[in-house]
Amino acid sequence: MTPTTQTMEEAIRDEVASETKTPTSLPPNIFETPGPVKLQRRLTLVITLTPFVGFLVAMRLLWGGISALDLSLLIGLYSISILGVTVGYHRMLTHGGFDAPTWVRVAFSVAGSLAVEGSVIRWVADHRRHHMFTDRPGDPHSPHLSEGEGLKGILAGLWHAHIGWFFVEDTTSVARFAPDLLRDRPIRVVSGLFPLWTVAAFGLAPAIAFAITHSFHAAFTALVWGSLVRIFLLHHVTWSINSICHYYGRRPYDTGDMSTNNWLMSLVSFGEGWHNNHHAFPSSAMHGLEWWQIDITGMVIRGMRKVGMVRNVRVPTAKQLALKTATNGD
Repeated sequence: MTPTTQTMEEAIRDEVASETKTPTSLPPNIFETPGPVKLQRRLTLVITLTPFVGFLVAMRLLWGGISALDLSLLIGLYSISILGVTVGYHRMLTHGGFDAPTWVRVAFSVAGSLAVEGSVIRWVADHRRHHMFTDRPGDPHSPHLSEGEGLKGILAGLWHAHIGWFFVEDTTSVARFAPDLLRDRPIRVVSGLFPLWTVAAFGLAPAIAFAITHSFHAAFTALVWGSLVRIFLLHHVTWSINSICHYYGRRPYDTGDMSTNNWLMSLVSFGEGWHNNHHAFPSSAMHGLEWWQIDITGMVIRGMRKVGMVRNVRVPTAKQLALKTATNGD
């Protein structure tokens, strides 16, 4: 990949690999002692379950149609917040897929926070841990670690990967998996203000609607569609990458895990569904590696590079692509 400098994620992976002697042994310092972090996870869980109520309300409101304003807020804020996660949280901060100035890092971190998937530093730590131990003990949300058998085991694994892992008390050590972000003061400030961004995530759509229409009814429907339904959809799209994209799809690359490419998930996740590609080349800023693989996030990053917002965009070379051992494509 270019440039060839090792990212923080790669350095952590090498360090953890050197300490993991057998497939079932885990380094002792990958977890944190539950405390304030435990409270934060519980609050995050409540917040992530709340949008389901809004989704039910939306299904009732849908009988009367959806206004152009509500649809615009849903699509617009969904796009902003999911790009905050895919561009900012994931490809930039977790994997170092490209370099960006502080204002870009902060802007995308705030946008990602509007998805209400946890503070940026904790999200990065959890995802780096997932890559360190993909589909083996230590992975926080693999669907393949259930002890059940048959259909029951499959469903239990998918449930755990999708949302069940929020109930588990093995909190990822931020100091171990995101020390670079703990030293990054602007990102640390954004991460610490996660409660504020959560309030904004729920309040932004109704505030915009009220400012435009001066109607409390419009503000209410905007809350339902632009906040609750948006967050509900964002969460299940993101969680489906953890569950569906480690179970259903194609595996063009031998990655040593069960990650898959799923074209349908790629559309709604803005390119994250090319998950086998991602696990084959985790530091690549582009997940769609074939011309026909639609990767909206990759398109945005290319556009940002053209206007000088980012630099040193990492992509696999033709030689690196050729060297990857392909599976039978199943």
